[in-house]
Amino acid sequence: MAVKCFFSFYLILAAVVIGAVNSEYIEYNTKPRIVPEKINVHLVPHSHDDVGWLKTVDQYYVGSNNSIRGACVQNVLDSVIASLLDDENRKFIYVEIAFFERWWRQQSKAKKVKVKKLVDSGQLEFINGGMCMHDEATPHYIDMIDQTTLGHQFIKSEFGQVPRVGWQIDPFGHSAVQAYLLGAEFGFDSLFFARIDYQDRAKRLREKTLEVIWQGSKSLGSSSQIFTGVFPRHYDPPDGFTFEINDVSAPVQDDPLLFDYNVQERVNDFVAAALAQVNVTRTNHIMWLMGTDFRYQYAYSWFRQMDKFIHYVNKDGRLNVLYSTPSIYTDAKYAANESWPLKTDDFFPYADKPNAYWTGYFTSRPAFKKYVRDLSGYYLAARQLEFLRGRNSSGPTTDMLADALAIAQHHDAVSGTQRQHVAADYALRLSMGYLQAEKLVASSLSFLSAAKSSTEGKNTGTKFQQCPLLNISYCPASEARLSTGKSLVVVVYNSLGWKREEVVRVPVSSENVIVKDASGKEVVSQLLPLSDITLRIRNEYVKAYLGRSPRNTAKHVLAFTASVPPLGFSSYVISDTGRTSRGPSASDVTSGSMNQNVEVGQGNLKLFYSEEGLKMTRYLSTRNQVTAEQSYAYYIGSNGTDKDPQASGAYVFRPDGVLPIKSEGEAQLTVVRGPLFDEVHQDFNSWISQITRVYKGKNHAEIEFTVGPIPADDGISKEVITKLTTTMKTNGTFYTDSNGRDFIKRIRDFRTDWDLQVYQPVSGNYYPINLGIYMQDKTSELSVLVDRAVGGSSLENGQIELMLHRRMQHDDIRGVGEILNETVCLPEGCKGLTIRGKFYVQIDKPGDGAKWRRTFGQEIYSPLLLAFTEQEGDSWINSHQTTFSAFEPSYSLPKNVALLTLQELENGEVLLRLAHLFEVGEDSEYSVMAKVELKKLFHNKKISQVKETSLSGNQEKAQMEKRRLIWKVEGSAGEEVKRGGAMDAEKLVVELVPMEIRTFLIKFDDHIEMVGDSDRDSNNLRE
Repeated sequence: MAVKCFFSFYLILAAVVIGAVNSEYIEYNTKPRIVPEKINVHLVPHSHDDVGWLKTVDQYYVGSNNSIRGACVQNVLDSVIASLLDDENRKFIYVEIAFFERWWRQQSKAKKVKVKKLVDSGQLEFINGGMCMHDEATPHYIDMIDQTTLGHQFIKSEFGQVPRVGWQIDPFGHSAVQAYLLGAEFGFDSLFFARIDYQDRAKRLREKTLEVIWQGSKSLGSSSQIFTGVFPRHYDPPDGFTFEINDVSAPVQDDPLLFDYNVQERVNDFVAAALAQVNVTRTNHIMWLMGTDFRYQYAYSWFRQMDKFIHYVNKDGRLNVLYSTPSIYTDAKYAANESWPLKTDDFFPYADKPNAYWTGYFTSRPAFKKYVRDLSGYYLAARQLEFLRGRNSSGPTTDMLADALAIAQHHDAVSGTQRQHVAADYALRLSMGYLQAEKLVASSLSFLSAAKSSTEGKNTGTKFQQCPLLNISYCPASEARLSTGKSLVVVVYNSLGWKREEVVRVPVSSENVIVKDASGKEVVSQLLPLSDITLRIRNEYVKAYLGRSPRNTAKHVLAFTASVPPLGFSSYVISDTGRTSRGPSASDVTSGSMNQNVEVGQGNLKLFYSEEGLKMTRYLSTRNQVTAEQSYAYYIGSNGTDKDPQASGAYVFRPDGVLPIKSEGEAQLTVVRGPLFDEVHQDFNSWISQITRVYKGKNHAEIEFTVGPIPADDGISKEVITKLTTTMKTNGTFYTDSNGRDFIKRIRDFRTDWDLQVYQPVSGNYYPINLGIYMQDKTSELSVLVDRAVGGSSLENGQIELMLHRRMQHDDIRGVGEILNETVCLPEGCKGLTIRGKFYVQIDKPGDGAKWRRTFGQEIYSPLLLAFTEQEGDSWINSHQTTFSAFEPSYSLPKNVALLTLQELENGEVLLRLAHLFEVGEDSEYSVMAKVELKKLFHNKKISQVKETSLSGNQEKAQMEKRRLIWKVEGSAGEEVKRGGAMDAEKLVVELVPMEIRTFLIKFDDHIEMVGDSDRDSNNLRE
């Protein structure tokens, strides 16, 4: 009876309530405002759209392959734009221009007009502005600049806008180069990201130091500072505030005629979450990231709820809530006039749990990392040649390669953390881009070498061939047997700004070959046998990737020294003499076991081989010598435990012991001695071999390693390393580069910003390496340079190790959902991937190594470019320009300056970047002000206008500096460094201080043709 009475009372009460109110349209007040006396909650609507990861970039864009993930970026942009057009107070930020550019191409003129108004009004704001959100551990700084510039050029061209904020919310650790070069030098006012070490985050939450002033460069001092914000949690909203159509967060139900009316309850939830964040943040401004991966596919579900929260929370009065962007938030923080902690160095390595250091990806997919690095250097050279030839939009261009390289810098691309079919898609795009750039390079060299021809135009264009698979000694152009009277012309192009003398190696089929320079003088050369391992790799991988076996059977490698002018080329001729007797270029080859002591090398660097392995000794003086012993080993990748299931995988490196790799059976050596270099071939086992070279007149050793297929039939994850061990007293200290630029001091088991609790003594001390790693003590310095991104460390005093290859047996539960187990497939079946690469070792006196690291590091990044053509007799040599330099005769860049970019843009302007290569105090000779004379860079071409710009060329430098926000810093504000001075309009001399990069847009007088240095009369130059 009581239950019935209660039920009747409830019905009567409900009737009274319903009868007292109406369900009607509510106009939500979302007009943005800042209230100084209140806590201001900045709602930043965003979608983090990976440019490839589980699906390819185009699958993500169109929404295909949704069995993997239901994600369609096209829907995101369609839906967001419609929602913004519905309400002028709403805002949205967009980051990945690779996606937006695809979408933009498909829009009508009328839609573009509407979107441009959204951008002009600030409703839609481009943040970061690169083609992708690049990784920060594994890309080279030039690639980071290029991909961001490509996006910035699009934004400037289509919208006239300049991004203000860096937005690196998902990369797995953050580099110093990102802060100052890809931040302050772009004119960014701030930088935001999510991922930092869990121990670091805990301390910053306690001390309210999630927001700092980050000074990424010691050389550039306070001018390299940028306001940096680390999110209190991930890059998603607080719990209970995600509103994708299938999300479980409770919506604001504000219709009193419907059940579950909850306005005050949800307002209270919002206020509680905001106050919790205020407790870990300085000032009365906090930012909520309203979105996460691939959200806003139905944008109304988000904006409807945010409209309601802004309306009702502001009516409640305890907080002020507004639609915002990171730019608005940055301005509010700046206006607060707060002093902020100063942060230096970087945020590596990153761990999200005690046994989960994300340091495995520093090496993951090493072949792909090398492919990206190779094409990066090729793209730099191709852009130069495109400029020297003159850009032609109707012919082949570098544009396709630019796009492919740009998305390859994504934090799930060059990082090696994507699924296999996505890695294949990235590689295919790079290959297609290369093919277009290869045609451009060939036509440019044809044009430039034809400059000797008369104005009658009797000279037909040369058809040059190139050999992208020279790393496995495959080059059809050089392997072809030369018929009687024919010879092979090799044009060698140097993309660096100084003259180079360097050994060139090409496979040949005959042993009776000689090399001559363009004047007919024979050049010292050296003939070597192709090793068995090279022949195997060559046959397998040509078949795997080209679908055919090599037609010719190369048996030898021909090496010769090429001397090439700056930003120019030289020509050489390879001829078959027909002689069958052993020529002077033939190498002396001996084989034997390591039971016999073998010494290789001349001068101060010697290699010693014995049963103990390879020992490398550099004699620094009569009393000072340093010996480094090299070895291989592999870490056993953890499969996880019952207590902690964390395994080693694509991202995470969690070792479970290390095993040395000893030679199987009696170790064999093949020693090759010749006039240019000596080399020693070693086979450690069936899947690891190496060739160590010592060049005449050089003080470094070149180690070419071949690793794979890594055995997997034992079920053990293997992470292969090489070690260099010395007796140096390094006190736990070593140095690694930041994206190939600044070197950062590392101390084993130590972090600058907090007291490190050590759970993983190996992986927790691994750092990314793009250029090199070095260590030093009071008497010597040992440097190692690399040819791609790798992980490395110094886990013991006097020792350096590099991780070269990985093959895993388990996924590391970080989202990719696929085991890192790369294979190559042949008709007879698939097997583990074999990689080939190089690293370089030099031992110097303390302080002397920087000169080699910086200058030789440039040569590694920008190898000589080879192009081949055949000639009858001397017909080509006699009718073509055989040497060329774009510079004024005898001029070259100082050895401390690099030409980063020389590119003709679509509007005819030329983008020029010059970089000082050295840090402050790094070298007594080269860590000084450098000067570059622009008039001498562009020989026979008159400069009409030079405009200095930001790093991406999207705004004038003076305007950027005028707008720059100067932040207050707790304690010392950092040393103010004077930059290179303003350029005199007449003299056109550029000054560069250590680590400075300066960017210019240049216009030339159209009537003057670009032709370089030649010994011939100018009347012979092609019009």
